[in-house]
Amino acid sequence: MDVNGGEMRKNPTLICAPLMADSIDKMVTLMAKAKATTADLVEIRLDSLKNFNPFEDLNVLIKQSPLPTLFTYRPVWEGGQYDGDEKKRLDVLRLAMELGADYIDVELKVAHEFIKSIGGKKPEKIKVIVSSHNYQSTPSVEELGNLVVKIQSTGADIVKIATTAIDITDVARIFQITVHSQVPIIGLVMGERGLISRILCTKFGGYLTFGTLEGGVVSAPGQPTINDLLNLYNFRQLGPDTKVYGIIGKPVGHSKSPMLYNEAFKSAGFNGVFVHLLVDDLEMFLRTYSSTDFAGFSCTIPHKETAVKCCDEVDPVAKSIGAVNCIIRRQSDGKLFGCNTDYIGAISAIEDGLQAGYNMSSAAGSPLAGKLFVVIGAGGAGKALAYGAKQKGARVVIANRTYERARELADVIGGDALSLDDLARFHPEDGMILANTTSIGMQPNIDQTPMPKDALKYYSLVFDAVYTPKITRLLREAKETGATIVSGLEMFIGQAYEQFERFTGLPGKT
Repeated sequence: MDVNGGEMRKNPTLICAPLMADSIDKMVTLMAKAKATTADLVEIRLDSLKNFNPFEDLNVLIKQSPLPTLFTYRPVWEGGQYDGDEKKRLDVLRLAMELGADYIDVELKVAHEFIKSIGGKKPEKIKVIVSSHNYQSTPSVEELGNLVVKIQSTGADIVKIATTAIDITDVARIFQITVHSQVPIIGLVMGERGLISRILCTKFGGYLTFGTLEGGVVSAPGQPTINDLLNLYNFRQLGPDTKVYGIIGKPVGHSKSPMLYNEAFKSAGFNGVFVHLLVDDLEMFLRTYSSTDFAGFSCTIPHKETAVKCCDEVDPVAKSIGAVNCIIRRQSDGKLFGCNTDYIGAISAIEDGLQAGYNMSSAAGSPLAGKLFVVIGAGGAGKALAYGAKQKGARVVIANRTYERARELADVIGGDALSLDDLARFHPEDGMILANTTSIGMQPNIDQTPMPKDALKYYSLVFDAVYTPKITRLLREAKETGATIVSGLEMFIGQAYEQFERFTGLPGKT
C-alpha cells in the first residue's frame, strides 16, 4: 500500500495528472513535475503534441516516465484536438500498448473494433479504459446504467464516464452508478457544479481522479489541482465512512471555508471532508443528498433565507432573524436542524474591537449597550447583525439601497430605517458603529465602497462582513479617519468555531 506524507492511504483511488504539451521535451519535464507532486500516474494527451513521430516519441515517453503511463489520443469528435485519419490514430494507441504503456484510453464509439483488432495480442499488464464523454448533460441513472453495460460489453478493463453538471444534483447519479459498479469505474462530472465528483470519488469507489499540476491548466472543465486534492481535501485520507460537509452558495468558489474546516478536521483527527457546493436550488440539493453521510452545511448568499424553510427544525434565534447559515443533519433520523452562527461571530468580533479600542473590561456588560449601531444591508447577514446588536442593548438603524426593505427589517427588530443614499448625511451623534453586510467592495469590485470616506469620521468602529479582500476600501478609509476596524475574517473565524463544534461535537477553541 502506498504511503503519502508518512500516512497510510485510506482509499485505493488513484490520482492521475493529465499532461498537455506541444513537444516531447515539455511532456518529459511535466512527468517529473507530476512525480514530485506524488501523483500515481500520468495521462499523456498525445493530441496536444505538435510534431509527433509515433515510434520514436512513444518510446521516449514510456522509457522516461517516472510514473505509470496512460495514453489518450482524443479526437475532435470526442472533445479532443486530433483531427486526422482515424486508422492512424488507433494504430498509435496499439503501438503505445506494444511499447509498454500501462493504460490506454479508447472512445466507446471505436472500442468494439479496436479491442477486437488487438485480439489475443494484449500484454498482460496493460489496462484498456473505454471512455464516454457527454459535454451537454448527465443522463438519468437508467441511461447511465445502460451506458456502463454497453462499455463493459466492448471488453473494457476499466469503464470511464465523464458527464457535465447542469445542476449539482446531477453528480448524485454518477455517485450512485460508481458505488454499485461491479467493474473498475471512473465516473466524473465536468464543470464547477461537478467538482465534488472529483473529490468524493474516494468515498464512492472511483478508480481514479484527475488533478492538474497547476491552477488554470486543465484538460477538462472543473479539474482541481493535485496540490488541492492532497493538501486541501486530504484526498488519500478519505474513505467510504468519511462524512461530507460543505459550503452551499452561489457564487461559492471564493469561499475560504474548505481551507479552514479541512485543516481543523485534520488536526482533530475527525473523519470528515469539507467541499465547495455550487447550489442553484437549495431544496432540490437537500432532497437529493439526503443520506446521513452528507452531515452538515454552511450556508451563504443567496440561500440563507430559503434554508429556514428547508430545515425540519430551526433554532428560535435563526427563526427570528429569518436566516440559517448552518445546517446539521441529525445522525439518528436524518432530520435537518438549522441555526445561525453569523451574528455570534460578528457581534463578538465587534465587541472585542470596542474593548481593545477603549480598554474596557468585559465584566461591565456589552460595550454595545446604548450605542447607535448602523447596519448596511437588509439581507440575511444584515438581519443577523441587527438582531445581535439589539440583543446587546444597541439602538439599531438599518440602511439599505431600497428603503422599503430597510423599513421592513427595522419594524421587525424595533429600529430606524434609512435609504443608503441618505446614510452619508446621517449624523445624529459621534462615536457610532457601522457594519456593512452587503457584498459591496468584494472581489473583483475592490474599488467600491458603500460609504463616502468623509462620512466615516462620525464612527468609532467600522466592521465589514466582506473578507475577500481582508481589508476592503471601506475598512482602509475608516482606518485613515481614525476608526477601529474589524474585518470579515474575524467574524468568519468566530462563526466557524461555532459551526465546527456543531459539526463535530468537538470543542472549537482550544
